[in-house]
Amino acid sequence: MQFSGAQIDAQVRSAMHNGEELYAIDETVLRQLAPDVIITQDLCRVCAVSSDNVCDVGAKVISLDPHTINEVAQSVIDLGAALGVAAKGKQVANHMLERIEKVRRAVAGRKRPRVFIAEWLDPPFASGHWIPEMVDAAGGIEVLGKPGVPSVTTSWQRVRDAQPEIVVFAPCGFDEVRAAKEAAALVDQFDPNWQTACVNADRFFARPAPSIADGVEQLAKIFHGIKID
Repeated sequence: MQFSGAQIDAQVRSAMHNGEELYAIDETVLRQLAPDVIITQDLCRVCAVSSDNVCDVGAKVISLDPHTINEVAQSVIDLGAALGVAAKGKQVANHMLERIEKVRRAVAGRKRPRVFIAEWLDPPFASGHWIPEMVDAAGGIEVLGKPGVPSVTTSWQRVRDAQPEIVVFAPCGFDEVRAAKEAAALVDQFDPNWQTACVNADRFFARPAPSIADGVEQLAKIFHGIKID
């Protein structure tokens, strides 16, 4: 059975209100795997297992908690150093930043459309952390999202009032197919004048990883119709 976005949101809110954990780790299996390093996060309790939920199995626990594009790059560098491949970590981080800067240069001087990135659709969430920075780098203006802080619940009425020209459906944890399905169920909420697009948020937007450079390139194509080689 596949729950709708609204049902998932309701279950998550109920669990958090009741002080329940969203994730459970099978300690027996984890011990059998015998990891040397466990990578986790404390950025969002909803998105993944937090460091305080990880069982003590003798592994080194690394929590990555970036809030901005530069902090994403630094987390890659830190992880590379922790895994004994410091030079590779720096190379990957620098390549990510170079790709994003290349997009920024390519869209410089173009008219910047007003954009709303929906990190969840029912209810809608205005984007946060590094995603508004991605919009800026791709040559857009985020009408509700705020960089460096968590995403926040809003309403489709407030989105309409903000008068975006482009709305990108990027529900956290979903690919573009699931995003399109969620959007189709809410089409009566949308302004017919909006240009809309569905993206794979799970792969290219929500994860604090080098793949956000791909996400910036995708946004540049959506906003300006240009492809970055």
